[in-house]
Amino acid sequence: MALGDLMASRLVHSSSSPSPSPSTAAPPAPLPNHHHNHVTDDLPVANGPEPRNGLEPAEVEKPASVAYPPQVVVLCEQRHEGIDEAAAAAAGPSTSGLVSKWRPKDRMKTGCVALVLCLNISVDPPDVIKISPCARMECWIDPFSMAPPKALENIGKTLHSQYERWQPKARYKLQLDPTVEEVKKLCNTCRKYARSERVLFHYNGHGVPKPTTNGEIWVFNKSYTQYIPLPITDLDSWLKTPSIYVFDCSAAGIIVKAFLERLDWSSSSSSSSQKDCILLAACEAHQTLPQSAEFPADVFTACLTTPIKMALHWFCKRSLLRGSMDRSLIDQIPGRQNDRKTLLGELNWIFTAITDTIAWNVLPHGLFQKLFRQDLLVASLFRNFLLAERIMRSANCSPISYPLLPPTHQHHMWDAWDMAAEICLSKLPQLIADPNAEFQPSPFFTEQLTAFEVWLDHGSQDKKPPEQLPIVLQVLLSQSHRFRALVLLGRFLDMGPWAVDLALSVGIFPYVLKLLQTSAMELRQILVFIWTKILSLDKSCQVDLVKDGGHTYFIRFLDSLDAYPEQRAMAAFVLAVIVDGHRTGQEACIHAGLIDVCLRHLQPENPHDAQTEPLLLQWLCLCLGKLWEDFAEAQSLGLQSNAPEILIYLLSEPQPEVQCLHISSVLSFASFTIYLLNIWYCQVRASAVFALGNLLDMGSTSSNGVDDDSDDDEKVKAEINVVRSLLQVSSDGSPLVRCEVAIALTRFALGHNKHLKSVAAEYWKPQTNSLLKSPPSLANISSPSNVYSPNNIRQGSSGLASHIGPVLRVGIDSSATGRDGRVSTSSPIATSSIMHGSPQSDDSSQHSDSGILLRENASNGGLSYTRSRPADSVIYSQYISTMCSVAKDPYPRIATIGRRALSLIGVEQVVMKNSRFNSGGAHQGETSAPPSNFGMARSSSWFDMNSGNFSIAFRTPPVSPPQHDYLTGLRRVCSMEFKPHPMNSPEGLADRLISAAAPSNAELSILPQSTIYNWSCGHFSRPLLSGSDDNEEAHARREEREQIALDCIAKCQRSSCKMTSQIASWDTRFDSGTKAALLLPFSPIVIAADENEQIRVWNYDDALPVNSFQNHKLSDRGLSKLLLINELDESLLLAASSDGNVRIWKNFTQKGGQKLVTAFSSVQGHRAAGRSIVIDWQQQSGCLYASGDMSSILVWDLDKEQLLSTIQSSGDSAISALSASQVRSGHLAAGFVDGSVRIFDVRSPDRLIYMARPHAPRTEKVVGIGFQPGFDPYKIVSASQAGDIQFLDVRRAAEPYLTIEAHRGSLTALAVHRHAPVVASGSAKQMIKVFSLEGEQLTIIRYQPSFMGQRIGSVNCLSFHPYKSLLAAGAGDNALVSIYAEENYK
Repeated sequence: MALGDLMASRLVHSSSSPSPSPSTAAPPAPLPNHHHNHVTDDLPVANGPEPRNGLEPAEVEKPASVAYPPQVVVLCEQRHEGIDEAAAAAAGPSTSGLVSKWRPKDRMKTGCVALVLCLNISVDPPDVIKISPCARMECWIDPFSMAPPKALENIGKTLHSQYERWQPKARYKLQLDPTVEEVKKLCNTCRKYARSERVLFHYNGHGVPKPTTNGEIWVFNKSYTQYIPLPITDLDSWLKTPSIYVFDCSAAGIIVKAFLERLDWSSSSSSSSQKDCILLAACEAHQTLPQSAEFPADVFTACLTTPIKMALHWFCKRSLLRGSMDRSLIDQIPGRQNDRKTLLGELNWIFTAITDTIAWNVLPHGLFQKLFRQDLLVASLFRNFLLAERIMRSANCSPISYPLLPPTHQHHMWDAWDMAAEICLSKLPQLIADPNAEFQPSPFFTEQLTAFEVWLDHGSQDKKPPEQLPIVLQVLLSQSHRFRALVLLGRFLDMGPWAVDLALSVGIFPYVLKLLQTSAMELRQILVFIWTKILSLDKSCQVDLVKDGGHTYFIRFLDSLDAYPEQRAMAAFVLAVIVDGHRTGQEACIHAGLIDVCLRHLQPENPHDAQTEPLLLQWLCLCLGKLWEDFAEAQSLGLQSNAPEILIYLLSEPQPEVQCLHISSVLSFASFTIYLLNIWYCQVRASAVFALGNLLDMGSTSSNGVDDDSDDDEKVKAEINVVRSLLQVSSDGSPLVRCEVAIALTRFALGHNKHLKSVAAEYWKPQTNSLLKSPPSLANISSPSNVYSPNNIRQGSSGLASHIGPVLRVGIDSSATGRDGRVSTSSPIATSSIMHGSPQSDDSSQHSDSGILLRENASNGGLSYTRSRPADSVIYSQYISTMCSVAKDPYPRIATIGRRALSLIGVEQVVMKNSRFNSGGAHQGETSAPPSNFGMARSSSWFDMNSGNFSIAFRTPPVSPPQHDYLTGLRRVCSMEFKPHPMNSPEGLADRLISAAAPSNAELSILPQSTIYNWSCGHFSRPLLSGSDDNEEAHARREEREQIALDCIAKCQRSSCKMTSQIASWDTRFDSGTKAALLLPFSPIVIAADENEQIRVWNYDDALPVNSFQNHKLSDRGLSKLLLINELDESLLLAASSDGNVRIWKNFTQKGGQKLVTAFSSVQGHRAAGRSIVIDWQQQSGCLYASGDMSSILVWDLDKEQLLSTIQSSGDSAISALSASQVRSGHLAAGFVDGSVRIFDVRSPDRLIYMARPHAPRTEKVVGIGFQPGFDPYKIVSASQAGDIQFLDVRRAAEPYLTIEAHRGSLTALAVHRHAPVVASGSAKQMIKVFSLEGEQLTIIRYQPSFMGQRIGSVNCLSFHPYKSLLAAGAGDNALVSIYAEENYK
């Protein structure tokens, strides 16, 4: 399969939900249906709405008789590992560390070559005794075939031409039989010309004695009558460094030894000599050069400068061809060395690949980089040196080098070279005889690619790296093998960072960079993939890409519609890295039109277009965000291109008709596509927020603040609109999104610091007439020019009223405050802006529960405030309100960012300065902000709604003590002591707020860093082409658990369900009793929590504690419910607080290992939800349902982490109980405070499908409600506080078909088993009763099974085991958790 197809199939899967497909689930076993009295499904519905969607009654779905375990798995993706800055930074591309070491620190070039030949032809040196016949050839020339001077000249010219083949651009200097002065002049000239480049000094000493033991080489005097020694120290001082020496003479090891001694001696005084000095010597100190006639006299030089010729001559004498092969043909090999389509060129290509492979597999990577990748001539010489070692060792001569190389002469890759050489020699006679004969390439590279592919199928990081990697690099030079090599290379890079590091260290970078200049269409996808892998680990490549114009390649690919969306997302990722913190890259991409390309593909013309792939949308947004990050010109272009409106579309909320489609169990693909257009993945929303946030200009610091009066009005207006949109999503369900919103809003605080401080100062400005000045208007938000609608404000903020209201009321005359805490409408300060912006005005506005603020000129019987306000001030006020909510976010990092933003505008700074007079300290469990230059408050923050009694010293009469919990924020505000600075003095709070300095560099430096970009980069650093073994393990574990669950369900349905045996009793030691208890399905674990949100985990088989932790450390506490998510997989614990905040934990059964997965407010913006939150979870749909003291139910999609819809209950009563069907997706039942019961189907347009008042004439609230056990979705059980339990059939009538008077006015808890035919109720009068579905009382529990027989305590909570006949009961007064089972339970 081609990599493009492979990527398409793999990446489409990777972008979808990780849950296993229902179609692949193992067929579950049938289970018996336990219901005894069934009513036929075709009966009409009495006293209820008609069947929806035009279905006749007979068409109503029949109840299932088979258990289908839910397949949906949520909150298990990479983003749920945490969003801290450190982890995100580690996931992003690096500019240092492992993958940056591949790049040579200093690229080097050999600029000058000094060739010194001391041959003295026809005169043998005195210390050499030659054999006969003897090696005579020098540079493949017989010096005795012509006159000695002519021979010497020809040999010198030939050596020059041989070196020039390897480095044609160097300057060559030649000295034949020189004197010391001539060598000195030569060296000085070469160093002068080369400057800082490398100089090569080649010395041939075949006509002079061996070097002396002191490390001296020999040259001549002017008359050639004496040998003159030349100390190696002098030579080194003339050539300096960097340099490379080649010594072709006997006993050359002596010279190397002398050099090393000099380096050791000079290392203590100067490092110049050892900075960069390379030595190549023909033999060791005790060895003499080979004299056999089968070798040239300069065999070492022949190997270094003519390796192919030397290798073939040497091999020919040792191969089977030696008898039939004419060796003179070797000199006639057709072709050129740089033409790979000729025989000579292919041989050179193969030789390069093999020697590179040997070196890469044998040398340390640092040494390989220095010798084989830093300098082209040095690399060529060391490749050829490996050949010299092989050939000369066969003659008992060992070439040596510095740096020292390990032995390579017996490496098995030489066998591959011998095979290639033999194939070449066998073809040679035919090619010479017929020059027009077709050239057949060697199978060498095809075979090596096959070997590499075999390694890919079986290799891993723990195994030996593939030795063929350098060969793959060489294959990229061949057009015929290029595509296959790139595909295999892509597979290798996908194996992880270690693979990318290996590929870069072998030298792949310049090859793939050069390939970006090709126009081959078939290479585009794989090249984009390879560059994605490279840039996901090393950001520094961005400079090279821009320098070579590579960014245009990826922009063209991104703009093409013939590639898969996932592949185009990779191109967007590459471009994002190119512009990340790189101004040159930003400018180049802007000029290439990247902004228009990204925006064009963010708004597809066809809703069914594949461009709606979330990964592509995500990276288009991130690319834009990085493009205009801290770049004013790009920000202006983005605003001019209407980017905000396009990006805001990605933050849009789901449409009602799409909500129905989503919940429906029969979603078509087209419907799903429409759904995606409205409900974006949280990664897409976070990325869109990131892009919008980077459109906000943080301004520049100045003495007058960052807000210059000459700012472009259009730009400011555009930024205000961006902030409007961000405020709407400040309470998104995903911490990833909210974190980006908080960071973007903090940027806004820097850019609009002066205005925000002015608005904040309005809250503290003194009033001489005791009339509190109204803050900048918050009213005109329903005007046509404003993006906000009442709905949007309800969703986008928890209501300015709940935060700013108490602040506004500081200093109000006590006469204006009634005894119930309401503002008197006759008071002169009861302006509309206060009335409709305060939590006390619930009775003055029908919208007050939703936090909707009416128009400023509206009046409610008091003074009408008609003074106009700028539209900007509305946003500034809304901004402060929102950041107060953000500062109390249930996710700790987001709350910290909110506090930073408030401190930037001086709010917390002022509070902190004045809190030194407080008598109280921080609450023990309160979150503390990290120390900063702003003095962020640790305890006395005006947005921390903690209680406390502090004195107030105002010039106006103090406010009367608050009477309601919703005024607790007032106490925190009143904790400030103003005595040192009277409010009408120049040093008052307002003045200090306004005069605060503009954001300094220190402020800019602590701006919280975005995590979405680095976190998203981590996606591409992980394997994309191969399935994970973890998924297979998870599927196997799930199948095992499914079978266990089905077996337990069948067993419990056949049991008597008489909970007569107490199998465990656990003293939780909670101070306030047990609020909630939960039994885990596949381990003997029970979880309990109290009102203070202390969560404890206990093993009831071993009677041992497992874990204990706080749900949060804030002071405002209260628990609503514990739920288990993904119970068939890696289970998560959902802890719902009474204020509506939901926190979900993983690893909660590991001591101290609990980790927060996500946290959000489930009743966002609904201030009226109070502290009576009810919540339930439906695994089949992945939906969480939440409500409280309000008349609506919020439906959350936990997979998308987004509010899916809001169900209006069509009644005025608050909801007191909630239960989601575990059989029918989208069905939920709600019990109300007035005793009524309603059933909703979120798939139905009208939502409400059943309504009854089963507890009439009683009006006590419904305490518990649930769907009856089994698979019939039409029967429910409801219990009221009055003590009666009602059984209803939705299809039958509005009246219950069975009533049980369980308790008398004291029912506190109801539990309905999911599968067994049993329900249980608990009473405040220390009693638990268990009933069958026919009303028979099976068990009554009053006493502990102890010797003394103590009463069990008032029952706070009841919970059945999901699959077994086990009941957990939590007591309120003695904090005991008891577990009951059948008599014969094992």
